[in-house]
Amino acid sequence: MKNNVDRRAFLKTSLAGATGATMTFGFEERILLAKSKDDSSAPEPAIMPSSMPAGKIKNLSISRLICGGNLISGHAHSRDLLYVSALLKNYFTDDRVMETLQKCESNGINTAILRLDEHTLRILKRYRKERNGRIQWIAQIKPTKNDLTTDADAAIDNGALGVYIQGETGDRFFREGMVEQLGVVVEHIKKRGAVAGIGAHMIDVVIASEKAGLQPDFYMKTFNSKSYWSAGPAERHDSVWEETPQQTLEFMKTVEKPWIAFKVLGAGAIPPEEGFTYAFENGADFICVGMFDFQVAQDANIACKTLNALLDRDRPWRA
Repeated sequence: MKNNVDRRAFLKTSLAGATGATMTFGFEERILLAKSKDDSSAPEPAIMPSSMPAGKIKNLSISRLICGGNLISGHAHSRDLLYVSALLKNYFTDDRVMETLQKCESNGINTAILRLDEHTLRILKRYRKERNGRIQWIAQIKPTKNDLTTDADAAIDNGALGVYIQGETGDRFFREGMVEQLGVVVEHIKKRGAVAGIGAHMIDVVIASEKAGLQPDFYMKTFNSKSYWSAGPAERHDSVWEETPQQTLEFMKTVEKPWIAFKVLGAGAIPPEEGFTYAFENGADFICVGMFDFQVAQDANIACKTLNALLDRDRPWRA
């Protein structure tokens, strides 16, 4: 008996037999059922790596679609679903992670943003040695006010070509009046020869960094069309929860530094076609997206189609 039942096919069969019944379906079930009407069983074809549009952050050529780190960290932003992190950790074995990274590379996604920890370092070492993996690594770090540089040094010493301050850490430094210390971290990363970024959930972090004259090579900022789950857990009861996408896009128009948008799919609540289009049309230069292995080719195709269809952008200096 076939154990690997396709969920869409299951829903289609089950719901077709429930015509006339009084049933209520959740958001995901409605989306899956709608897609099942026109989905073919054929897998999404891989795109040619040369077809994926790329942009520059300083000296690095980076695919506009970047692989997120959920596959390694297991800490997915999953709204109120408590089981998701455990599910990811069980699903993404070492081999599955390496297979996913290989699929990214074969689909033109040449960069992954992964947090700095021993688990990441171990898998990246295996991936490079066993599979000749060449994906570029931008490391997510969590400096503290008592130690601003150790994490950055560890990431760069282990092959990171870029390093950025994790979003919740950037938020916390801002709230504690430590914007200048963000600049110290950035300058240290740059002196070590890597591209340096500041991450944030709060647009106030970017505003304060620009006002203080900090010079990161890029910003990493939450952005999606629904203000949906764009804040970190610690900020859900603070003013950032009231922040609107309009505030982010309006200020980012004025920032002449590359911008990587994340949480563009609202923790899985927004379809890729909608989330990618909204982010790119409204100024994001790159998007970072967590992907299962079976989503890579589809997301790469959607990103290519979205970018190729764009005629005008709000940030024309970032083509």
